[in-house]
Amino acid sequence: MADPVRRCVGCGRRATQRELLRFAAQDGNLVQGRGVPGRGAYTCRRLVCFERATAQRGFARVLRQSVRVDPALARLYTEEPNV
Repeated sequence: MADPVRRCVGCGRRATQRELLRFAAQDGNLVQGRGVPGRGAYTCRRLVCFERATAQRGFARVLRQSVRVDPALARLYTEEPNV
């Protein structure tokens, strides 16, 4: 079965779920994780996409609610992936 395609809320690029980072709203806060229930918003694995989605309220638009974005989430884009 093919991996579903999603759109980055920062740049609009379409990619498979596996290539993107998923975020969801939990108690009004933006949290990262594939296992978090609810609507999901996806970004490419580039810091510029996360920053653009934050500045243009992309997360709030896609998640259909206001969310607080912790600036510490940017570390997800600067840390080396665990292999």
